Amino acid sequence: MRRNLPVLFFVIATLLNWAGQYLGNDALASAVKPALMPLLAASVLVYALNHRLDGRKLALLVSAELFGFAGDTLLLSNDFPLFSGGIGAFLIGHLCYMGIFGGESWKKMPWAGWLTGLLVVAGSVFGLVRLLRVSGELLPPMAVYGFVLMMLVFSTFCGLVRCRNKGTWAFLFVGSLLFAFSDCLIAAGNFGTLDFALQGFVIMTTYVTAQALLAVGTLRLARK
Repeated sequence: MRRNLPVLFFVIATLLNWAGQYLGNDALASAVKPALMPLLAASVLVYALNHRLDGRKLALLVSAELFGFAGDTLLLSNDFPLFSGGIGAFLIGHLCYMGIFGGESWKKMPWAGWLTGLLVVAGSVFGLVRLLRVSGELLPPMAVYGFVLMMLVFSTFCGLVRCRNKGTWAFLFVGSLLFAFSDCLIAAGNFGTLDFALQGFVIMTTYVTAQALLAVGTLRLARK
């Protein structure tokens, strides 16, 4: 049995990032942030060495985390091209996650369920765009990103309601909800809708927790 040392390094890097956010030490938080998702991906790969996993699900999970790394790095800059690239990287990561469990959670779902879900997703995106006052050149990419993110939440909710292994789907559903919450706080800060003390700390705690829960849920789902 191999010890999963990357998990230890991931926890240390996470705590350093959270400490930097909490103490207002932007240099520490920014220096550690790009290491979080590669360490989580390494933890997943070491876990895979000790367990029989579905290869496709494993590949998509690692891909989602590496696109998360790209997004984390690009979003360190507020310049429009880099910020948009960060949004695009996370969007592809969400598509990877849906590729893991979307087909399973949506399997044989009746058209009424699809119609209701799509209406709720579209309404949620419209409401969030208005509430957060998203505008300007970021409106189109943020609207597309918001739709994909809400579809991620919808797919995990379908799995929680329709599939047997409720514990696994609970990890995935809570993870997707925390991801959406974290991203809403980022958008609120960027568009001046909401600004409060320790906002960066709340964003990073919910974001890293979301990625960890999605990883754990996917690994449980991928075990043979």
